[in-house]
Amino acid sequence: RLIIRNGNNVEAPPVYDSYEVEYLPIEGLLSTGRHFFVELTTDSSGAAAGMALRYEAFEQGHCYEPFVKYGNFTASNPRYPVGTTVEFSCDPGYTLEQGSTIIECVDPSNPQWNETEPACRAVCSGELTDAAGVVLSPNWPEAYGKGQDCIWGLHVEEDKRIMLDVRVLRLGTGDMLTFYDGDDLTARILGQYTGARGRFKLYASTADVTVQFQSDPGAGAFAYRQGFVIHFSEVPRNDTCPELPDIANGWKTSSQPELLHGTVVTYHCYPGFQLAGTDLLMCHWDLTWSGDLPSCERVTSCRDPGDAEHSRRVVSSPKFPVGATVQYVCDKGYILAGAGTLTCHDRAAGGPKWSDRLPKCIPETYEPCHNPGVPAGGRQTPERRLYPAGATLRFSCTAGRALLGEGSLRCLPGHPSRWSASPPICKAASYDEFYSNRNLDAVAKAVPSGTALEGTNVAIAVFLPVLVVALLIGGIYLYFSKLQGKPALQLPLAGSHPYDHITVESAFDNPTYETG
Repeated sequence: RLIIRNGNNVEAPPVYDSYEVEYLPIEGLLSTGRHFFVELTTDSSGAAAGMALRYEAFEQGHCYEPFVKYGNFTASNPRYPVGTTVEFSCDPGYTLEQGSTIIECVDPSNPQWNETEPACRAVCSGELTDAAGVVLSPNWPEAYGKGQDCIWGLHVEEDKRIMLDVRVLRLGTGDMLTFYDGDDLTARILGQYTGARGRFKLYASTADVTVQFQSDPGAGAFAYRQGFVIHFSEVPRNDTCPELPDIANGWKTSSQPELLHGTVVTYHCYPGFQLAGTDLLMCHWDLTWSGDLPSCERVTSCRDPGDAEHSRRVVSSPKFPVGATVQYVCDKGYILAGAGTLTCHDRAAGGPKWSDRLPKCIPETYEPCHNPGVPAGGRQTPERRLYPAGATLRFSCTAGRALLGEGSLRCLPGHPSRWSASPPICKAASYDEFYSNRNLDAVAKAVPSGTALEGTNVAIAVFLPVLVVALLIGGIYLYFSKLQGKPALQLPLAGSHPYDHITVESAFDNPTYETG
């Protein structure tokens, strides 16, 4: 509730109460003294649009300064004494309503204006014949009403055509704004719009345009500054699009000499500059260009050099300005071919450029290992002249020889590649030496695995069968010794010699061996 009291306290008599009158009087309110008391009370039912009051103090014996929203006025005397006249006008797109265009300050005993100040409002519908003007949605910038159907007719000189500059367009989803290329609703539709859209232009082919606005009768409340603002002006009528200007630091080419409908103009930039905007503009059927004029901006950075396969890169700055570096690091197993670091350099002629081409990461290649030779009495598996990096070469010895050294060698990658150890040798050995503890160690070394545990297993595997055979022979010997009643451990030298029955005389009966 809004109450305005003619005094300086809550007890002063009211001159306005919103419970009794919804709107303030157009002519305003005058106090009898130096004070107005404004009282505003709100409840908790919900939010409201609010209020705005303008107040003004003026001298006695003079009229107050007039005011018109969305308009202007001129006064014959800026102090507004009796006899002053004021003439009002509205801003483009608004119409004077509810008052006189000219008012006068009268009554010397109680100076006042003879008419109330007019109001400027954006109205629904109208006929506009000026060379340029503005069309506003009803009540702009306040919200337009529901269920409205407004029509504006725009008319310029017959040898001209109309350009429409739609600067604001914010409509509800059920509202519609339509432009007709003619003086009635049967003309060809230039465009039909709903919802919100950025600024754009339309060109009519004739000297007349009809604008129709329809709002949804069932829509909810509209917001402040929801509507449209359309500026229009007359432009020359011809059969070609307007000439396009050249752009700084660039040039243009045209698909044909005359800028007729369908002509394409292409813009280019000099080296060191890049195009901002579209490079192609086409002359439409309505003799307008398809887009805005582009520009050539100086290039201050290099383009992204790209990624090298099988690598990762370290970038000093993500936008690659002059001085930025990009370092490439190859994955394991690959080597770099080319420059590992690229630097963005500026050039006097042309734009910035990378210091080198994009490198490549190629598989790393190693020199092969040469055949280390076959040990005497030994063999190689496999046997070849060259062995690639990572290959394994195994050695073995012929029967009767023992392997001394590593039985398996690996070609270690490198520059140059090398064998993991020196080649072994095959040593000739007697039967007893082969089964001695020393040769058991040599046999253990010949096992490809080369581990201490595996060498021990080999020695046990050789020794156990020999031990079993020896025990078996000993057991048989003891058995037969008991059967013959002989001592088990009697040595042959302790008994009689097998040749004791031969006499001395007969020992040398053979004349071949007689002497003397």
